[in-house]
Formats: sequence, C-alpha cells, structure tokens
Amino acid sequence: MSETKKRHHLVVRITHWVNAIALTIMIGSGLRIFNAYPAFARKGETFCCYPFEGHRIPEWLTFGGWLAGARNWHFASMWLLVVNGLVYLGFIYLHGEWRDLVPRRGLARDAWEMIKFYLVLRRDHPHQDKHNAIQRLVYFSMPIVGLVAVLSGIAIWKPVQLSPLTAVFGGFVWARYWHFLAMVVLVALSLGHVFMVFAVDPYSLRSIITGGYNPANSPEARNARPFVNPRRKKP
Repeated sequence: MSETKKRHHLVVRITHWVNAIALTIMIGSGLRIFNAYPAFARKGETFCCYPFEGHRIPEWLTFGGWLAGARNWHFASMWLLVVNGLVYLGFIYLHGEWRDLVPRRGLARDAWEMIKFYLVLRRDHPHQDKHNAIQRLVYFSMPIVGLVAVLSGIAIWKPVQLSPLTAVFGGFVWARYWHFLAMVVLVALSLGHVFMVFAVDPYSLRSIITGGYNPANSPEARNARPFVNPRRKKP
C-alpha cells in the first residue's frame, strides 16, 4: 500500500477554505441586493436575455437581512476574496503549482476521454496527474470567471467614476447581467466540484484539510466514476 504523501501546502488549504466562505457570503448577499430590483431592464424597458424579470430570488438563498446590510457584507467579502485570491495565485506561481492547473497540449482530448469514462463509454480510468483534464479546466477557469465577477461588480459600484470600465461591459445594465452570469457560472463550477469530491474522490477531503493524500486511493487507482467505487475496498 502506498504511503500518504503531501498533496496541498498549508497556504493552498487556508486560501481554499477562506475562498469558500467569502464566495458563499458574496453569493448570498449579492442575491439579496438583486432582490431589491429583480430585473436587468430599466423601468419601462425590456431586456433580451433574462426570462425571470420581476421574480425575486427565494429569501432562504439570500444573506444580509436588508439591502444596506447585504451591501456591507458583499463589499467586505469582495475585498476578502480579492486579497485571498492574490495570495493564492502568488503562492502557486512562486511555488510552481501553477503547472498542475494550466491547460496543456492534448487537454481537450483528455477531457473527452474523462467524459467517455464517466458516461461508461470507456472501461478504464484515463491516466491523470494531480488533477484530471476536467479538473484542470475547472480550476483554471475559476479565477478567470472570478476576475470577470470582480471587475463587473466594480463597474456597477462606480458606473460614473469608472465609466470606461462600465462601457467595456456594455453599459450599466449589461455590467449587472455579466456580473450575475459570472455568479451563476461560479455557483455551477463550485457545486460540480463539491459533487465530484463526494461522488468520486471523498479521500481528497483529507488532503484539503490536513494536506495528506494516499495515491492508492486516487480515482485512477480505484477506477472510480460517480458513485461507482467511490471508496477503496477493504482488503
């Protein structure tokens, strides 16, 4: 049996959990702010790309209590998210862990092979390094989507003072829409990440808490797909 090896540095583990907390607060408070005016079109106008105009987000999904409170929580968690993100990106660059995340040649092909495996169109788990091809795509794209969310949020916050930035997003209405859409993408990626941890690689929970990981428990070693061999069989 393989020995437990160090998989995640302490800095990566701390920034991961800080990011999870900050993102949760930002999403909940952002939805509460959106409920103050649950539409993208200005009054008397229409908007092409949101079919739920006027429909409020369920209160249990929101955070902040009231509009001013939600705004305070939203901006506080935004700066926490930005600082935490810069610490994380700076660390993985200096520590060399960026090599495990950036796209590489053949990534699209490898991602397709993973999809085939999950759809039971392929019998054996494709070879992977620290992360499989789909994980690489997700982990690489999340900071980019996060940057779009932050910049569009700043454009909404100061649409007059930062009018050039607001114009980049197509004006105030479209900046709100891109900000909302970025949030939806982040939620989808985060939920997908959590689902795959529990359904395919529950052993990775230990690695993001203590840093240790046993390669013998990897999805490749167990030939694990969602809810099939999610845990190593006892000898």
